[in-house]
Amino acid sequence: MTGLIGKKLGMTQVFADNGDMVTVTLIEAGPCSVIQVKTVERDGYAAIKVGFMEERKANKVNKPMKGVFDKANQKPYKILKEFKMTGLKVGDLVTVESFAPGEKVKISGVSKGKGFQGVMKRHNYAGGPATHGSMFNRAPGSIGASSFPSRVWKNKGLPGHMGSERVSVLNVTIFDVKPEQNLLIVKGMVPGPTGNIIEITKKN
Repeated sequence: MTGLIGKKLGMTQVFADNGDMVTVTLIEAGPCSVIQVKTVERDGYAAIKVGFMEERKANKVNKPMKGVFDKANQKPYKILKEFKMTGLKVGDLVTVESFAPGEKVKISGVSKGKGFQGVMKRHNYAGGPATHGSMFNRAPGSIGASSFPSRVWKNKGLPGHMGSERVSVLNVTIFDVKPEQNLLIVKGMVPGPTGNIIEITKKN
């Protein structure tokens, strides 16, 4: 088992065995039901499609996916993800028992949206002096490139929309696993706000 879908429940603090206080994130991870098994012979790659335990209304599912759910003899799920796994069959449940404390994982999700932001917040520009009438405090400054190449360089950091994009945090350490509550406790932060759907993937 290499991956699992979860929902961020929030952050808190716990005590480690040595007495240190550790900041952790609580994740409701699974159980996820296997909806579809993809094979190299039929699909060109090996993977499984799992559904997170949030059932979807039948009239919200298109006909191709309805056929997938009917073939698996399962109710429609709201959240579907694919993971590169083998050895499972349709109907199997993937749970947090596949993870262990101390294990390193990758957690991916959509970050918090922050709207339109300036260059200091969006790109960590230092800004200019705030006193003596400089009139140059939080502005991006000149973006020209003189007579050559007479255009703005590609990927120049400028004000714009910030956040609300897919982010992956690598090497997140699992602090504790509580199978009876479908709960993963990981050290540090994970992307997105409380309630955000995330993917937990084992390192290959």
